[in-house]
Amino acid sequence: MKVTKHQPGMFSWADLATPDAEGSRRFYAELLDLDATDTQGPEGMVYSMLSKQGRSSCAIYEMPPDQKEMTGGRARWTTYFTVEDADATAGRIQELGGTVQGPFDVFTSGRLGFGVDPTGAVFAIWQPLEQIGAEIFGEPGALAWSELSTHDTGAAGKFYAGLFGWSAMATPSADGGEYTLFQLDGRPAAGMIAIREEWGPTPANWSIYFAIADLEASRAKAKALGATEITPVLEVEGVGRFVCLNDPQGAYLTIIQMAGGMA
Repeated sequence: MKVTKHQPGMFSWADLATPDAEGSRRFYAELLDLDATDTQGPEGMVYSMLSKQGRSSCAIYEMPPDQKEMTGGRARWTTYFTVEDADATAGRIQELGGTVQGPFDVFTSGRLGFGVDPTGAVFAIWQPLEQIGAEIFGEPGALAWSELSTHDTGAAGKFYAGLFGWSAMATPSADGGEYTLFQLDGRPAAGMIAIREEWGPTPANWSIYFAIADLEASRAKAKALGATEITPVLEVEGVGRFVCLNDPQGAYLTIIQMAGGMA
C-alpha cells in the first residue's frame, strides 16, 4: 500500500541503530528486497534509507559510541508514531508519567522526540514536515505492525490511551495467551503483550513486523543471511503467519506473511 500521509497517533516509521551498519544494510536489503541509499543525518551521521521502487520503507544507522556502550552493542529498532505537535506531545508524555528527550528539528524533514513510557519502553514521536515516514506499508518489504511487550499492561494501556487516544481490546494471542489490540478511530494502531517470566530478564520494548510474500522462503533466506529464529511459526486466523527473529547484529524483529497476501 502506497502512503502519502500518516494519521496522528499511528505507527509511521522505524529505524535501526546498529553497531555494524554495513552488515545490517546488507541483511535487510537482501531479506526484504530493498534498495539502500545513504543520506546525511544530524552531526555527520550517515542515515541509510531503505526503499522499494523509490518509496521509503525504513532506515538504518551506525550507533554512536555512547549508544554502543549503553546497549552493549546490540542493535535495536525504534518505533515512531506520527503526531501533530511534537512539543505538545512531549509535554503530554511527562504529564502521563513518562520521560522525553527533545523534541528537536531534523533538518527540514520533521521534528523528533524520544519518549520512555512508565513501564520503560522507548519509542519516538515524529511531527512530519518534508518527510512523512514510511511511504509504503503492509506490502512485502514494508513495515506492517508494531507491538509493545511490557511487564505492566495496565499502566502501559492507560499511558498510550492518554497519549494517542487509543482504545484497547483484549483478544486471544497466537500462543494461547492474551493479546491487547490498540485501535484509533476504529483502525488497528498497535498491539501489546505481557512479558512472561520464562522470557528471562526482558525489558519493556516496542518491536516491529515486516511484511513478506512467502514465509518459508523468507525464513530460509534469513537463516542463510545469519538470523536466528526465536519462536516457531505462529498463526493468527485472518491476520497471517509469522516468526520472530534476531538479526545478525542481535536486533529483534518479526516477519509476517499477511493473510490474503496484502495488509
